[in-house]
Amino acid sequence: MSLSGALSSAISALNAQSSALAMISDNIANSSTVGYKTTSASFESLVTSSSNASAYSSGGVTTLARSNITTQGLLTATSTSTNVAIQGNGFFPVTTSLTSGETLYTRNGAFTTDASGYLVNNGAYLLGWRTDAAGNVGGGASASNMEPIDTSVVQTSGSATTTTTFSANLPADAAVGDTFTTSMSVYDSLGTSSSIQVTWEKTADNTWSASFAQPTLSSDSATTTAAAPTSTVSVSFNSDGSLASTDPSPATLAITGWTTGAADSTITLDLGTVGGTDGLTQYASGLTTPAVNITRIESDGLSFGKLSNISVGDNGIVNATYSNGQTIAIYKIPVATFAAPDELDAQSNGLYSATASSGTAALQESGTNGAGTVYGSELESSTTDTNEQFSSMISAQQAYSAASQVITAVNKMFDTLISAVR
Repeated sequence: MSLSGALSSAISALNAQSSALAMISDNIANSSTVGYKTTSASFESLVTSSSNASAYSSGGVTTLARSNITTQGLLTATSTSTNVAIQGNGFFPVTTSLTSGETLYTRNGAFTTDASGYLVNNGAYLLGWRTDAAGNVGGGASASNMEPIDTSVVQTSGSATTTTTFSANLPADAAVGDTFTTSMSVYDSLGTSSSIQVTWEKTADNTWSASFAQPTLSSDSATTTAAAPTSTVSVSFNSDGSLASTDPSPATLAITGWTTGAADSTITLDLGTVGGTDGLTQYASGLTTPAVNITRIESDGLSFGKLSNISVGDNGIVNATYSNGQTIAIYKIPVATFAAPDELDAQSNGLYSATASSGTAALQESGTNGAGTVYGSELESSTTDTNEQFSSMISAQQAYSAASQVITAVNKMFDTLISAVR
């Protein structure tokens, strides 16, 4: 029954080319979809029974969908600071629920901040590891430590002053017993700014002492903010005007009893390098009335600030920026890799789920152990090449038309056969 075999083979060709055209249609439809990976048709012959020189047994063709998940798309810059892309191997881990949701994977990094502060994309919450302000992952980089990235975990910032640096000249031509005042600004642990008056007294040749007044609010000098410090610092100079020593060494200032409720402060006073002139010096002022010449008095610490921006930096660090100018790391985005990523099960919205064939996800930090590198403010373009797809579409159309012509020919041959029987 060669005619029926020919008909069966032609029908299988129609089915195979229809499937191929459906894949091409999907690829073209998603030519602008972020992170989309094309699917291509793989054709394989069918054999119904063995053939020989005198008897041919037609089979046909079948088609399989081949996923090209590992194909790298072009990275393009965006103006959205929470967009991310991976250059290389791996996926972003996401979950569809904040509570006990399934972990899925995607290359679509078009994440934005929702009303609750979470980084989301089409209802999928980006997962990450919580970090300290320097970007170090706490508790180990593992699946058990991943959580939906909540950018509202630290809404405000402020840090206490730990070091105040002095660069000033104390007048060598001042008389013993003369006093001079300068001021220094400090922040408590809650970010409140206070001003402290420093009194410099020349106690002997080449020797000075520094005492500190009760801190007052920087914005209102009539309002005290802490107990009066009891610390005093003795400073000695060499005969060439360079710093000889400080007592205590290093010089420190203890502040207790903040009225703001902040923690007690211990501030290191950086008065310069012993034997150097990079901090405090003692040279003649050359003035009729000697005076202290200040180059700079600078304290670290930060005032109170509100969260103003979230951005993803390179290597997957999620940074929070505040109105006081401070930027700190709050999360790190993992990269999930698979032994056989092309075997992942594709779902809507650019999501993939792990299968027995793909293996389980291995979570890596950006750019380590074969994982791709995460880039912020970039997106991965679709891997669809429309020129290539149009070429494949024409081939599929021609093959489909040819198979339909076979059916037409078989139909005529059946008609001839039936007429001969009559």
